[in-house]
Amino acid sequence: MLQRVSEARVVVGGETIGQIGAGLLVLVCAEHGDSEAQADKLLAKLLKLRIFSDDAGKMNRSVQDIGGGLLLVSQFTLAADTAGGNRPSFTNAAPADQGRRLYEYFVNQARAAHPLVQTGEFGADMKVHLVNDGPVTIPLRVQ
Repeated sequence: MLQRVSEARVVVGGETIGQIGAGLLVLVCAEHGDSEAQADKLLAKLLKLRIFSDDAGKMNRSVQDIGGGLLLVSQFTLAADTAGGNRPSFTNAAPADQGRRLYEYFVNQARAAHPLVQTGEFGADMKVHLVNDGPVTIPLRVQ
């Protein structure tokens, strides 16, 4: 899931640990069966996704085109299954060790491909502050 933001930050224990201006807040969730190849496809897609305005006001520019930031935040609750009752099930989420490994892989690949990458803290109780620009919020999946 990604959100086009004019600013965003992540706070852990009262301290800001990641912060960007204009760019993308990306909520990252690893599910059972996810792979590095899927992470690579996801990164390529989000770096080139044209959701920022050009001079004519059309969504025609990518985060790379505008020199925007990426704030990558792990969020296993995106794997929630709410079909069976009122309490969500998270059995679709990857086990914590696999989720951490894929999240760290994704962060490292993003840092190699883009100059401004900030993160949250995997497994931490995070407070995410953002100003959603538009608002523009897009679920993003790859095969």
